[in-house]
Amino acid sequence: MLAGVERLVDLVGPRVSRGASADAVAVREAVRAGDTAALAATEGHFAAVAREGQTVRLARTLGLPLRYFVAKLFHGPFLIVGERIEQLYDWCCDRKIGWQFDPLYTRMAPAHYLVELDQVGCPDPTPRCTRFFTPPVGGGSADVDELGEAYVRAAYGSLRCWLEAVPADAPVAVLFSGGVDSSSVFLLARHALRELGRNPDHVRAFTLDLGGGQDLEQAAAWVRELGLEQSWEPLRLTGRKPDLEGAIACIEDYHPLDVECAAASLLALREIRARYPSLRFLLDGDGGDENLKSYPLEDSDLTVSSVLRNPLLYQEGWGLDAIKHSQTYSGGLSRSYVRTYAPAQRFGFEAHSPYTSRPAIAASLRIPFEALLDGRAERLATLKADVVRDGVEAVTGIRMPVFPKRRFQEGAGGAAYRQWRVSKAWCRRTFLAQWEDRLRHAWETPELNRRELANIGA
Repeated sequence: MLAGVERLVDLVGPRVSRGASADAVAVREAVRAGDTAALAATEGHFAAVAREGQTVRLARTLGLPLRYFVAKLFHGPFLIVGERIEQLYDWCCDRKIGWQFDPLYTRMAPAHYLVELDQVGCPDPTPRCTRFFTPPVGGGSADVDELGEAYVRAAYGSLRCWLEAVPADAPVAVLFSGGVDSSSVFLLARHALRELGRNPDHVRAFTLDLGGGQDLEQAAAWVRELGLEQSWEPLRLTGRKPDLEGAIACIEDYHPLDVECAAASLLALREIRARYPSLRFLLDGDGGDENLKSYPLEDSDLTVSSVLRNPLLYQEGWGLDAIKHSQTYSGGLSRSYVRTYAPAQRFGFEAHSPYTSRPAIAASLRIPFEALLDGRAERLATLKADVVRDGVEAVTGIRMPVFPKRRFQEGAGGAAYRQWRVSKAWCRRTFLAQWEDRLRHAWETPELNRRELANIGA
């Protein structure tokens, strides 16, 4: 192995979200030093990688993806880091080593961990992972009003910081279904702009309707009740069928619910971009269901016990040491936030959800779910509505309307959604088929000789 050769290739550089409490350089230095205390104290989202000697360290939060791949060159193992799988593939192909690549050999850094890898090679050592986000679980008040205020104020703090860093005259879009999470974000954003001395009408809500969905009707009723019709715009795309294969390529994943959600998002964002070419900033309520554990158990293999005994299950998956953990994709929202991030990036939006912030997650973890449920699984379906509605009223003084929960793609698609629902098997086959031609091309590229390999990266 040759000394003095830089064997870390960072294709994206350190990143921080708008309104973060530290700049990208400071975050990268904390990652380089393995300073988990500094990372824990850094508000906002971030993703960074740095090298110290033979050790490479990576860290990220939910809102920014970070992936890596170990490539072998004459100098030894090279760690290639990017935010998309295709970035890693393109780099390998540019260096004529695409034959080494497989999308399932890439790794997504798990959110809320400092990941350390030693570049010693043959075989590559297992990464070491150390948590930098360790909030206490349970112990909060059993009073729903108090819980709601603490949770929503935490989310509001994140939202206000983000909006403070947005230009004062910039319009802000909200993906709005009339459901609990998007409705609360709409009201909190208006409240934040008012407190900042700005025009709350700079926030505009958009509702996707593919024909026959219930979101349009409930969103119209919601804005009518609060007198906000002038700040709401329906996106009527009746009969439009989402491009599911395009969604898989966009998010580089194959979980069917995330694929469907991303496909619907791509339709909505394409339409918003066509109507407002200069609009840049986008808000949504992603993460709200995960925080309040508001998913129907009958749609999964989960039980109430498994959900309650794994407090960060929906945010991080089963955990790094679990058999079900996928090294390629991380778990929970750590994996699936690409359903929001990638479509927004595709159309030039900077997206943010206050419910993905660590303060909001920490506040939700303090909720004594077991005591509040008292063995009643059905209470999960109504608890979030009570908590968020009471919290929004405590922060804004507005009692917002509450409608039944439904998934984004179902609310937008209505009866037609049942015709384009997909299985995990189909999604996975499609994902692998999309990579088949790329991998065939890479394998047909003549392997470089030893001298060419020696010159790469020198």
